[in-house]
Order: sequence, then C-alpha cells, then structure tokens
Amino acid sequence: MAKQCEICGKKALKSAQLTFSHKQNINRQQPNLQTIKVNVNGVVKKMDVCTSCIRAGKVQKA
Repeated sequence: MAKQCEICGKKALKSAQLTFSHKQNINRQQPNLQTIKVNVNGVVKKMDVCTSCIRAGKVQKA
C-alpha cells in the first residue's frame, strides 16, 4: 500500500536539489501520516491519516 492519506489523498512529492555543478539529487517528500483509530459510521477502524486532516477535524477519533 502506498503512503497516502485515506481522507484527502495526500501522497509523496518529488523534489530536486540542484547542486553547484547542476546535478540533480532527486528526493521524495513523504506526508506526515499517523495511524489512528477512527470512528466511521459507528464502526471503529484504523486509518492512515495526515496530521493536517487530524488538526482540521476531518476525522473523529475513537
């Protein structure tokens, strides 16, 4: 399973660091995912959710 938020779909980004000699170092920036217990329609299940969704109140913790 890919590292992706199950609420908003946020996933890894590609970034490139350019050196003085113009070589590119490719880097992946991962989202800050937390595994939390979430109450979904009265059923408690574990989900991988990014911290911005948790702070925004898009999920209800169990």
